[in-house]
Amino acid sequence: MMDETAQVSFYPPELNLGDLPWSFSLTEWAEHCNCLEDAPRGVSRHPVVFINREGGLYALKELPGATARQEYEMLLRAEELRLPAVSPVGYVMVEKPLGKASILITRFLEGALPYRLLLSRQGFAPYRRHLLDAIASLMVQIHLTGFFWGDCSLSNTLFRRDAGALRAYLVDAETGEYHAGVTPPTLRFHDLQIMEENINAELIELFHSGVPITAATGVPVSDTGAYIRLRYQELWEEVTREDVLGPDEYYRIQERIRALNRLGFSVGDVELAPSGVGRQLFMRVMVTDRNFHRDALYSLTGLDAEEQQAQKMMNEIQEVRATLASIHNRNTPLVVAAQHWLENIYRPVVSRLRALVSHELTEAELYCQVLEHKWYLSERAQRDVGHQAAVEDYLKQAWVQQRMDL
Repeated sequence: MMDETAQVSFYPPELNLGDLPWSFSLTEWAEHCNCLEDAPRGVSRHPVVFINREGGLYALKELPGATARQEYEMLLRAEELRLPAVSPVGYVMVEKPLGKASILITRFLEGALPYRLLLSRQGFAPYRRHLLDAIASLMVQIHLTGFFWGDCSLSNTLFRRDAGALRAYLVDAETGEYHAGVTPPTLRFHDLQIMEENINAELIELFHSGVPITAATGVPVSDTGAYIRLRYQELWEEVTREDVLGPDEYYRIQERIRALNRLGFSVGDVELAPSGVGRQLFMRVMVTDRNFHRDALYSLTGLDAEEQQAQKMMNEIQEVRATLASIHNRNTPLVVAAQHWLENIYRPVVSRLRALVSHELTEAELYCQVLEHKWYLSERAQRDVGHQAAVEDYLKQAWVQQRMDL
């Protein structure tokens, strides 16, 4: 039976959360709950715990008043907009001796890394230089959809490894707002100001704690927020600019689409309008999201990967398609090439990597690391060494590294 102090609850009934000690603060749950799990977490100004329910991991965050419901609704909106953010599950409103409190329930973001872990652990060094660009890219994406964050910070962001780079995910949406269309310029400017102040303050604090931040990110601590703002402005201009096309320049439409695809954005439509000068046209592309390759890979293979991981795999599928077409002397449908790649290349490789898979290091990321390793070995050998040789050498080096870390 649900604890009587929990006045209002909203979550899927199959989660069966009625036996949890809702009358206690989350800071006291360790003494009253046997389903808590230890998981990577960032710094939070609110109490946070992780619970295990039938093998699923969920994050619970305690908030004052009815804030959890407001944040749930904003995260739901972010999910509808296909923004990279934690997935909302529900909320619970609880009466406390000092007033009302609320608890937000979200799904644990598998493979997520908080920034302190990225900047302090030796094994994550190759990913650190991507952290700042990942935040700039996330800010562009949320503003394209009309979302105003209001509290961008490293603590409110989680990161997933994506083919040797990072992808940033919005975690905290207490201050979020939604505006139909593109986020207004004044709010974009305000969001960037908040981001710059928050991130500089966090990194200065971390620097004084002894973490060599400048060496980690390649940017001086005091310039970090300004660097992210500059990267944001460069990316924003590339995504939103209008081009003028001459009568013999329509090929630039495909060039622009491919350039945006490389940045991870999908193009939903292209708008062409007379420029008023001769036969020239204005071109404006409608950018939709950053899941172009991810969606394509999932529709062809059922594999759920991050965007850059998916891009590497889709490139490989295209290579397989060309090879099959050459062997059979006929055009090969992409879906046929994708299934051949899945059964004969991807699955045999990841079956050898299963021992290395973890919450932080997924099958897709390991596969992309093997692809990088294959490229390195092939360059050294001046020939294609093949996937199996690459995975065996990769495993050998991983075993040596584990021995060195002991």
